[in-house]
Amino acid sequence: MDTALLEKVMGQVSEELGIKKPQETTKTSIGVTEFVGTAMGDTIGLVIASVDPLLTETMGLGEFKSIGIIGGRIGAGPQIMAVDDAIKATNTEIITVELPRDTKGGAGHGSLIYIGAHDVSDARRAVEIALEAVPKYFGDVYSNDAGHLEFQYTARASYCLESVFNTPLGKSFGMVCAGPAAIGTVLADTAVKSANVEVVSYASPKAGTSYSNEVILTFSGDSGAVRQAVRAAREVGIKLLGTLGDEPKSSTTPYI
Repeated sequence: MDTALLEKVMGQVSEELGIKKPQETTKTSIGVTEFVGTAMGDTIGLVIASVDPLLTETMGLGEFKSIGIIGGRIGAGPQIMAVDDAIKATNTEIITVELPRDTKGGAGHGSLIYIGAHDVSDARRAVEIALEAVPKYFGDVYSNDAGHLEFQYTARASYCLESVFNTPLGKSFGMVCAGPAAIGTVLADTAVKSANVEVVSYASPKAGTSYSNEVILTFSGDSGAVRQAVRAAREVGIKLLGTLGDEPKSSTTPYI
């Protein structure tokens, strides 16, 4: 695909996702060229223009020398969804996604995501897009002192979701997650009973997570069915987690 056509396609995708055109940063410079910005969830965005040759093989970067880095301590799902948007809208590829046991002592994960690019400007733009999108995907993360609930949805999954969850490309994707894991178990069952969806992955504390106190279900299918499954689980989850403390609240605006 030639450059002009590629830029046109990425522009159309950006418009569909509501991604703004690049603007000059308004953040105060900290004197570190690798720094791009920050977002909620203790999320930081960084770029390395040319990774040292001594590290490219060790880090598993393949053909890429320029990388974007998204790392967060709270809410791995929002960062994964945000990077999925960024991959759709830029000339970049996902390299790796790791989910460390973190959440600053909570029940869930943190995140470490590497984005590969042949040009550092592409890596930087991908990181900028991801940072812009993170607050949206925190919209359906609910928490109280006892735990958290997380719900995600997209009408068209891209390469980041495929890499992490083995999600079918281009199909609708839904995720329900809860900690404590006992609540997550009920939410998984609620989701699949409420709509005609196909299970993509199931993770529990011992299998598929970094021993976090969570159950995570991902699924695919018709857009309406996936959204219905997520919403049904969300309704039940808020009630169940609320029995252990205050009513779970979103820190931004729900989007599903």
